[in-house]
Amino acid sequence: MRRQTLMVSLAFLLSAGLAAAYWFVSREPAPPAAGPLQEPHASMSDMDRTENMPAPAHDEHEGRGEGGMPGATANTMTIAPERLQTIGVRFQEAARRPLDKVIRTVGRVETNERFVGRVNLKFEGWIEELRISAVGDHVKKGQILFTIYSPDLVATQEEYLLALQSYRELGKSEFPEVGRGAKELLEATRRRFQLWDVPEYHIKELEETGKVLRTLPIHAPVSGTVIRMQARVGTYVTPGTELYFIADLSKIWIFADIYEYELPYIQVGQGAQVTLSYDPSIALHAHVEFIYPTLDPKTRTARVRFELKNPGEKLKPEMYANVALTIPLGTRLAVSRDAIIESGERQLIFIHHGDGKLEWRSVKLGVSAGGLVEVVEGLNEGEHIITSANFLIDSESQLKAAVGGMAGMPGMPGMKEKD
Repeated sequence: MRRQTLMVSLAFLLSAGLAAAYWFVSREPAPPAAGPLQEPHASMSDMDRTENMPAPAHDEHEGRGEGGMPGATANTMTIAPERLQTIGVRFQEAARRPLDKVIRTVGRVETNERFVGRVNLKFEGWIEELRISAVGDHVKKGQILFTIYSPDLVATQEEYLLALQSYRELGKSEFPEVGRGAKELLEATRRRFQLWDVPEYHIKELEETGKVLRTLPIHAPVSGTVIRMQARVGTYVTPGTELYFIADLSKIWIFADIYEYELPYIQVGQGAQVTLSYDPSIALHAHVEFIYPTLDPKTRTARVRFELKNPGEKLKPEMYANVALTIPLGTRLAVSRDAIIESGERQLIFIHHGDGKLEWRSVKLGVSAGGLVEVVEGLNEGEHIITSANFLIDSESQLKAAVGGMAGMPGMPGMKEKD
């Protein structure tokens, strides 16, 4: 009795909603629910026949002829062609189509660490003159940034000149130990310059001129834009202090997060398009340079690094940019996503066999791409499927099956109660 009561309630709810929809569309009275219809075309505006509507557990291939075509007991129903047109039913031929999956994400622009230079000293001193004095200045590799006075550097230059003079005088001494000692002293002083990153040409200039430089010029290690700087005139600096951070912004990185279910489609070297939502004129080509090996446990995403050229330096560090990856999936049998009806754990489609005869069929789906979805099983190429009004058709077929199964229940007019 509980099962019968539940089915009665379901039937009334569905019939009430559909009766209102049909009254609005056709303004014709709904057929009585006293039992299954006897004639195949009782009315041009009503559903005429529902054949063998199975329970959800019914085998989807049962009663189907060769090639998936309906047989004598297929899951079919007939709706007058005029009714299909009235409720806006549209058809589409199942065909093999090239599918492209598009993955979209938002990334953050950062400097390319392979094209940056950090300027710091390995000795103490005072900055005397600034040649590059503002963030945003463009510099070229080898350009003088500032000059510095360091007592240690001055003393080392003097020691080097003395060691050089000693080597020139005693290097060819008849006593090997004397010559060897002069050479070792010169090399030790020279090594100190190298450990301080004093350029080789400054050492050669010192050897040729014999003149001690009071201040040493510091040069830019790379070409690019000054992103950060702490150098100021008269500032006393110690080893390890970062005085300039210079980055070449003509080549940059973009970091973006990709969901774990999309990672199988991402490969190193894959192309991507970069755009800005507020500037449609910017469209740059990037490629995947690196996929980080760990996953964020909270967002279930992995970090992906894109590399791209940045002509005109239009993209600035810390900007946000839209990233789109287009992945070709090949040619597959696909239909419009609107043609699929989700029914619990099953996916259904309606196939039109002509003259208003419809068959509903369970299918197995594959990949999705845009508004298309691949059908792996349950559909043949060339079959005509319904791509709209599926909800009305599916609801009407379920209602008639439910009402037909309640024949004879007490309280239902025109129905006999079973023993």
